[in-house]
Amino acid sequence: MSTTNQPRVDSFRAKKRVIVVDDHPMLRKGVVELIESEDEFEVVGEASNLGDAYKLMTDVAPHAAIIDISLEGNNGIELMKDLIRRWPEFPIVAYSAHDEQIYAERVLRAGAKAYVMKQSSPETLLLALRSVLKGRVYLSEEMSDRLLGRMLAGKRSEPLNTPVQDKLSDRELEVLTLIGKGQTTSAIATQLCLSVKTIETYREHLKAKLNLRNGPELSRFAIEWSLSQT
Repeated sequence: MSTTNQPRVDSFRAKKRVIVVDDHPMLRKGVVELIESEDEFEVVGEASNLGDAYKLMTDVAPHAAIIDISLEGNNGIELMKDLIRRWPEFPIVAYSAHDEQIYAERVLRAGAKAYVMKQSSPETLLLALRSVLKGRVYLSEEMSDRLLGRMLAGKRSEPLNTPVQDKLSDRELEVLTLIGKGQTTSAIATQLCLSVKTIETYREHLKAKLNLRNGPELSRFAIEWSLSQT
């Protein structure tokens, strides 16, 4: 008896394929072990940079990805944007040590469906993964309330003290963060795979947007701002 028309796999019971993108091997290993401890998931690939992440997308066709927003030499947010451009509606969980109040809105605009801080419980990451696979957005209750409050308030008036992160583009914020860590223009250019001239242009943008007069003022501001986020 022919079985040509029978499905190859019971789709309801099939495990969801997940890839993990993080440039810290030990942390990535922990995430992989957590995901694979659940019968419903299967980690089908790991990556530490953009190139490997793109290759996994085409090689293993995952159902979802967990991506750190800070990758060695790369920007995880830019990776998210590019993945969504190529595969619209692809479920992404952004996973980071950075404060959600700084980055949660940015990753949502980039196309991710969830933001989980690395300080959160393992159950939180699993809950976020299950949520995005069902087409839902996942944020902490505090962050959800904050975004809802901003939406209800609308833009009737511009806040007098707009947070630094709300004034800057994703790349500008990344450059500011690296300046705050004491990195030189050439070091930042190397890490972000950009030219020194491009980083100098970002520095000029930062001075203009933050109303700073010169390089030393920018460096002091960046260091103080970075310390305030820890």
